[in-house]
Amino acid sequence: MIDKKDKYNVSVVGATGAVGRRMLAALEERNFPVRRLSALASARSVGQKLPFRGGEIEVKELQEDSFMGTDIALFSAGSSISKKYAPIAVESGCVAIDNSSAWRMEKGVPLIVPEVNPSALGEKYGIIANPNCSTIQMVVALKPLHDRYRVRRVVVSTYQSVSGSGQKAIEELKQQSRKILDGKPVQCNVYPHQIAFNCLPHIDTFMENGYTKEEMKMIDETRKILGDNTIEVSPTAVRVPVFYSHSESVCVETELPMDVDEIKDLLSSSPGISLVDNPEKNEYPLAVDACGKGGVFVGRVRGDLVRDNVINFWVVSDNLLKGAADNAVQIAELVLKRLGN
Repeated sequence: MIDKKDKYNVSVVGATGAVGRRMLAALEERNFPVRRLSALASARSVGQKLPFRGGEIEVKELQEDSFMGTDIALFSAGSSISKKYAPIAVESGCVAIDNSSAWRMEKGVPLIVPEVNPSALGEKYGIIANPNCSTIQMVVALKPLHDRYRVRRVVVSTYQSVSGSGQKAIEELKQQSRKILDGKPVQCNVYPHQIAFNCLPHIDTFMENGYTKEEMKMIDETRKILGDNTIEVSPTAVRVPVFYSHSESVCVETELPMDVDEIKDLLSSSPGISLVDNPEKNEYPLAVDACGKGGVFVGRVRGDLVRDNVINFWVVSDNLLKGAADNAVQIAELVLKRLGN
């Protein structure tokens, strides 16, 4: 358990990865009260220099004693690393905020989206889980609807960018696109099929029930975050040839009838949401517009043509920002707020 201070010692695990680098940027941009920042990664990254607040931080190797004197550790180095090192970090006296799937559904571990369920943080801070990127942007939009109308069922199709698979996937899309335009054959290393100029209805491994792990994450995490195991979620997760930002088509059924104008007012006044919904002027959320921006963008809000308790909308968010790094830093800010900062 950490104590209230003017500034805090922070470690970023997986600092050289795409999300880790964005965590460093978020700490700087949000003016997080950092006294000392440690950038931790594997042995092969040792010695790299990463920018922070006008200077550079040298990457050090992640070891079991890396968290001595650390107050807050942000993890984005994969599930196996988090499973091993997050408990070690907590034992060393710091709060561990984990971006992997390792702890999300663990009993007693809070799964937090600050705009949605800050009260789930509790009073004792150990390991805190950061949700799946696709889940985060969806539940931010669902929260005001659930509070007002009680969400009963969600049917969602995701259109997820390749950056969700890491830097190698970004390079694969670039290389495949070039080769196809040059009339040359492509190689598939990250994905089982060509991703350039294609859509793959396959993210993570398939389960016995026919759904993928990614889709099951959205089901389980949505229920845990909204605190309602009765909500039905039917997802289809699709990888698309976009570099950054995830998009989602969401259809929501509620217990109470809904009014489109009231919903737009609810969404536009809810924290973390920007309503972009002016179809007459071709204004709606786009992946290219969300790229590099925090928050969640909602548009194409429209009622069902038959049922008054069904609504459809489109949600877009930068998967590396609100979908990962920014949400993790927001959780850290929430912890400090609870401490009285």
